[in-house]
Amino acid sequence: MTKEITTKLLVIGGGPGGYVAAIRAGQLGIPTVLAEGASLGGTCLNIGCIPSKAIIHAAEEFERARHQAAGSALGIRVSDPQIDIAQTVRWKDGIVARLTGGVGTLLRKAGVQVLKGWAQIEDGKTATVQLQGGESVRVRCEHLLLATGSEPVELPSMPFGGPIWSSTDALSPDVLPKRLVVVGAGYIGLELGIAYRKLGVEVTVVEAAQRVLPSYDEELTEPVLQALQKQGVVLHLGCSVAGWDARHGVHVRNARADEFALPAERVLVAVGRRPRTAGFGLESLQLDMAGRHVAIDAHCRTSMRGVWAIGDVTGEPMLAHRAMAQGECVAEQIAGRNRRFEPMAIPAVCFTDPEVVVVGRTPGEARAAGLDCIDAAFPFAANGRAMTLESTGGFVRVVARRDNHLILGWQAVGHGVAELAAAFGQSIEMGARLEDVGHTIHAHPTMGEAVQEAALRALGQALHI
Repeated sequence: MTKEITTKLLVIGGGPGGYVAAIRAGQLGIPTVLAEGASLGGTCLNIGCIPSKAIIHAAEEFERARHQAAGSALGIRVSDPQIDIAQTVRWKDGIVARLTGGVGTLLRKAGVQVLKGWAQIEDGKTATVQLQGGESVRVRCEHLLLATGSEPVELPSMPFGGPIWSSTDALSPDVLPKRLVVVGAGYIGLELGIAYRKLGVEVTVVEAAQRVLPSYDEELTEPVLQALQKQGVVLHLGCSVAGWDARHGVHVRNARADEFALPAERVLVAVGRRPRTAGFGLESLQLDMAGRHVAIDAHCRTSMRGVWAIGDVTGEPMLAHRAMAQGECVAEQIAGRNRRFEPMAIPAVCFTDPEVVVVGRTPGEARAAGLDCIDAAFPFAANGRAMTLESTGGFVRVVARRDNHLILGWQAVGHGVAELAAAFGQSIEMGARLEDVGHTIHAHPTMGEAVQEAALRALGQALHI
């Protein structure tokens, strides 16, 4: 017999968007049920953002130890460093467990009822959740929130399984392969490809476009390209893959239609992600779609009254922090508050080495929009803190209107620049001008001084270059 419950809000999906929406709704006194068939935290906490950064950090520490073993200008000597990848994976899994456990605690604290099972939508007010124990619960709701996330795209010629890895598989290797071929030079492929190279694996990257990180502008990606070449990552750009076999490896075709094979014990396919819209009865709602993703308005409302959608299922940018902000926005609207989701800018970070950050408009985007803008960059080669960190590659760049100096965008590439994203986003959201940033005293010596110096340079007042 199916049990029935009634609630004001039913959230389908316990990833960053779904659990934040549920927590905020609970805080606002909204009766809330969250259905999640896998682990709380979704892709980001379990098999995405967090575990990948853990593996990246471990790889950086191992590379640092090997660098010291080879002789260092700092005077540090280390002999024969080794890595126990099984222990690395256990350490990574421990971080994931602590974070996902914390999400569960926060949901309980907010009074959210969590159903551990897969939801099947019946209509815009009803869904049945098949619990892990075999029982089912029919949930009737006033508001339905879709937060089902996304999933990695498979290649027809190389479906996931065995030696063909998705990004999920690459985060929990049982052993390190001798040779890894990465298909796709976007941020996921390069983040993990660089990490594996630092772990001592021979890495080859195949990309259909003519350059790495093709969604970023070329000036930003040039330092990444140089780093890849220095690290010994082999690149085959402007090439496509046709399949894999255990004897020859990955079959590759270049722009001249020449075919060759790349030997590999493992192949990481990282050609993108797609909204997760199948398998839970979404089609029964007959919502307006925008291509593969659910269409929403500035309130995160779908075409059906009382049905909302957030995060990756609504398309690009597929970023956890976007989903979180949308989730909070929806919860507050259900509570009767006047909210819209219209951010001035959403930070995008690529955790390669060097890291890449983009917030707001790039110079090319500003020109394409017909805006008369100025832009200026300040190199980390002229930054004292960068020198002491042995990380002088890269720069910070600012884009602003020429007439009133209103800041429209920031970009940065370099060591640790992900931590500058908050300052970049805040300056744009608050309507800062070049003078506001350039005349704010920045602590010395810090990498953040490059932000001030970029603004000063745009004003024609550069001091250290």
